[in-house]
Amino acid sequence: MDVMTAVLTRRSEHTLCEPAPTDDEFTQLLATAAHAPDHGRLRPWRWILLRDRARERLGTALAADAPDHRRDQSAAKALRAPLLATLVFTPSSGHKVREWEQLASTGAVAQSLMLLLHSRGFGSIWRTGTAVESAAVRSLLGLTDSEQLLGWLYVGTPDGQGGSIRRPLADVGNRVSVLAQAPSR
Repeated sequence: MDVMTAVLTRRSEHTLCEPAPTDDEFTQLLATAAHAPDHGRLRPWRWILLRDRARERLGTALAADAPDHRRDQSAAKALRAPLLATLVFTPSSGHKVREWEQLASTGAVAQSLMLLLHSRGFGSIWRTGTAVESAAVRSLLGLTDSEQLLGWLYVGTPDGQGGSIRRPLADVGNRVSVLAQAPSR
């Protein structure tokens, strides 16, 4: 699949099933995605892969912060895909590269990874929500105080029910301006 087709056809897939990429496949795709712009080559991110029982443990942590009547629903969120790739922002402090640039780089890696997954026939959706700030979730994942949980890529094979409808190209003309050239002297 060429890049233009991948960009135009990738969609957030809400229903995902087996198979998901193996840990080795994920790592290979991530090594490619890591070619995204990264000033200073800091790689200010890390990934924690959750499968099987680890997803159940995450579900328990998600339920810990939920109201009693929503605990089962919160726990089930972690079981919506065979692979939950947890994205952790690990900024380098005291570096000349500003934190916002490091965060932008992390987002670029995630987008590149989603496109690569799509090109290999996998589906994904980036999920966040209040759980990214949950003490129980942060503890389970072993995050440090300086790290920020940016959410999870739910990854698997699309169930085929959603259909990949191509959206029309957005009219972005009002988002582009051209600075007039200064007159020559």
